Amino acid sequence: MNDFSVDMNEYLPLRDVVFNTLRKAILKGELKPGERLMEIALAERLGVSRTPVREAMRKLELEGLVVMIPRRGAQVANITEKDLNDVLEVRIALENLSIQKACLCMTEEQLEKLKKAAVKFENMTESGNLVRMAEADVEFHEVIYQASDNRRLNQVLNNLREQIYRYRVEYLKDEATRKLLVKEHEEIYEAMKARDVQKAQEISYRHIENQREAIMRSIREETVSQGKAPKRK
Repeated sequence: MNDFSVDMNEYLPLRDVVFNTLRKAILKGELKPGERLMEIALAERLGVSRTPVREAMRKLELEGLVVMIPRRGAQVANITEKDLNDVLEVRIALENLSIQKACLCMTEEQLEKLKKAAVKFENMTESGNLVRMAEADVEFHEVIYQASDNRRLNQVLNNLREQIYRYRVEYLKDEATRKLLVKEHEEIYEAMKARDVQKAQEISYRHIENQREAIMRSIREETVSQGKAPKRK
C-alpha cells in the first residue's frame, strides 16, 4: 500500500476525516486504480477503528471512486474512457468561458503571476514528483480562473478540479507529455498577454485534447496489461 497519512481536522467528525484522507489519496493516485481497500489494514494505518473506514467506503462508493466487488470487497475504481471524456468535455467548456473573461480583465500583475506559474511548472517537471507537478499545473490554470472574476464559475471549476486531479497525475507520468505541457503553458500565456481570446482558447483546447490522448493511452495500456477489453461505456 502506498504512503499516505490521516489528515486530521479537529472540527470534523472522525468519519469525515477518514473520508477526506482516503478521497485525497485516490484523487492524487496514492491509492491506485484497481487497488484493494482492506478495512483492517486501512484502520491500522490511519489509527482508527473499522467503523469510520467502513462509513468512508460507502461515501466513496457513492462518488464513484470506490467499487464493491462480490467476494473481494472494496477497491479503487478504475479510470474509464467514458469518465475521462465526461470530465474533460465539461472542463473544455468552462475553460473557454474562463479564458474569454480573463482575457478582457486580466491585470499586468495577474499576467506576471501566470508567467511565474508557467516557470514553476517547468522547474517542477525536473523534480520527478508527480503530485507536485500536478499541483503546479493546477496553480497555472487557477491564475486564469481567478482572473475571470466570476465567483460562481470559480466554484464550479473548484468542484471539477479534484476530479481532474486523478487524470493529471496519470498524464504527467510521460516525460514527453511534460515537455509538451511546458510549451503549451508558454503559448497560453503569450496569447493571454496579447488578449487574443480565440488563440488562447484554441491552444487550451489542444492542451486538453493532448491530455485526453495521453491518458487514453495509459488506460488502454493498463487494460491490455490486465488482459481486459477497454471500457468505453
